[in-house]
Amino acid sequence: MADGAAPYHAHIYYSAEQRARAEELRARFVDQAGSGDEPCILFVGRMMNAAVGPHPMPQYEVHFLEPALARVVAEIEASGLRALVHPLTEDDLADHTNLGRWIGERLQLDLSVLDPPGRNQGVARFGRTDL
Repeated sequence: MADGAAPYHAHIYYSAEQRARAEELRARFVDQAGSGDEPCILFVGRMMNAAVGPHPMPQYEVHFLEPALARVVAEIEASGLRALVHPLTEDDLADHTNLGRWIGERLQLDLSVLDPPGRNQGVARFGRTDL
């Protein structure tokens, strides 16, 4: 990881009608992943076509470093898709609530499935391609 660059996730949500747009945005992030001397987009997850974890509708994840935050947010905003962008800290609940930023309409997440503070499994799996 870049020196001191904080890890982030974006959960990009889509409906059946928005799937093509979500695929286009995902493809752009895939193209950016691993590019450059020090890539900031580390991983783009597969499209999850059903609710999974705390997420009540289809979504996919983009894992990136803080230097890419403005660019990732701008691309999501330009797509018109809904997303939750959050840092990856040791507090999964805070990451998905008060530390998160919603783009578009906020969704009601199932917070009961998130890790308790101090045990964020997302930190250990950050940037891995097995999601």
